[in-house]
Amino acid sequence: MAAAVSETGKAVPVWAAYKPDDSVFDEMLDLSLRPRSGCEPVTDAFFSMPSAHFADICARADAMFRRMGVTFNVYGAAAGAERIFPFDPVPRVIDADTWATLEAGLIQRVRALNAFVADVYGEGCILSDGVVPRDLVLGCPQFRRAAVGITPPLGNFVTVAGIDLVRGADGRFFVLEDNVRTPSGVSYVIENRVVMTRLVPALMRSCRVRSVERYPADLLQCLKEISPAGRSNPTIALLTPGPYNSAFFEHVFLSQQMGIELVEGQDLVCVDRKLYMKDVHGLRQIDVLYRRIDDDFLDPLVFRPDSLLGVAGLTAVVRAGNAAIANGIGTGVADDKAVYAYTPAMIRYYLAENPILPIVETYLLRDPEVREHVLKHLDRYVVKPTGASGGYGVVIGPKAGEDELAATRERILRDPSGFIAQPVIALSVHPTIIHNASNSGPQLMPRHIDFRPFVLLGARPRVLAGGLTRVALREGSLIVNSSQGGGSKDTWVLEA
Repeated sequence: MAAAVSETGKAVPVWAAYKPDDSVFDEMLDLSLRPRSGCEPVTDAFFSMPSAHFADICARADAMFRRMGVTFNVYGAAAGAERIFPFDPVPRVIDADTWATLEAGLIQRVRALNAFVADVYGEGCILSDGVVPRDLVLGCPQFRRAAVGITPPLGNFVTVAGIDLVRGADGRFFVLEDNVRTPSGVSYVIENRVVMTRLVPALMRSCRVRSVERYPADLLQCLKEISPAGRSNPTIALLTPGPYNSAFFEHVFLSQQMGIELVEGQDLVCVDRKLYMKDVHGLRQIDVLYRRIDDDFLDPLVFRPDSLLGVAGLTAVVRAGNAAIANGIGTGVADDKAVYAYTPAMIRYYLAENPILPIVETYLLRDPEVREHVLKHLDRYVVKPTGASGGYGVVIGPKAGEDELAATRERILRDPSGFIAQPVIALSVHPTIIHNASNSGPQLMPRHIDFRPFVLLGARPRVLAGGLTRVALREGSLIVNSSQGGGSKDTWVLEA
């Protein structure tokens, strides 16, 4: 890697502060600062940039995101505030061989998760055979009795899945979480690529980066494939909670890219167990509803009676087979963090295959012996609520203070079934541009990352060639969620 020049004119490598750590896996460089497979063109380009060029490329990226309106909404203290999604221009590179293994493992996993959801709301064979404890599933907060007996088109409860992956210190990918309710983030994948195509077009061409732009077309095709039988040109709509939702930008983006209607609950009505959209001409029947609303708010006749986000009677429409929903009602039972522990067994049970992608070792705290052991060594584990998402409620034992550990212990004792524990995974790191006011300009520093690829399931599975690489911009942080200070990178999957 070539040296760069600071604004002072003194020859100083912009990566001078970049120090390899043998306790974590660096995605781009080995311990000798040699580029990993497929990364050499990127390291040559980015590690030789003058500091001023780093600042310029970051400013150009930020300006593009502002012009495109790529934002996310913030909950909590700054509720309703819109922010530009933080973006780091140094791309994550995945070589073709690595991607081939990931793709096969992702397809395998989503097929098994879909089979599990269809089974637990159908005959329940995996429960009768004792592979997954019946009480664990029936007691899961995301289990929906209203979905029992529903048979969706093609048997697909899961149409869109976002599978969170992390890379351990040995370089192996692990599945950290499954997201099969209303997974979000794919719009940022596509917009990140638009920005990078404008920032470094020659570099992208020389690296032979696979495209991500077909995702909306693939999603639309999958939605068409799950439409009720006999409808060759189905009417499809995307149901959003509205502009105050954190992912509203994505809802607008996908509806526009697919050329389908963006609707809120007030725009819909159910009549004679059919779903209709109100428009200036009257009522128009909806065949497929891509919902971005949680189960609890979908149908006030079945779930929360105070919900104004969904439409009364929707469950009966789906049960009658007059419309399809993606993802199906009750899919959250498959991404519960306690059920996650049984996913390798699901793959063996439904597919008669060994799992391609391993999971993180998981301890169910509902087991008294396991709970006793974990509570004695709570400072060694990551504790997660089984039904939460977005990184909320997660306690990282080695980084927690005594008061936080004590409070976590009390919560576990009050509701043991509501928590799982996992060993701390040393998330892989990636060179990231960090702006530090105490030095002469931006620097490349290692920051922890994870990865959310997206899988579509229609008549056949489709995997987006890339995904959302999230980066924890705070030094030492393992929390990559945008709502908690994280950002993202473009993910370059290379052609074979």
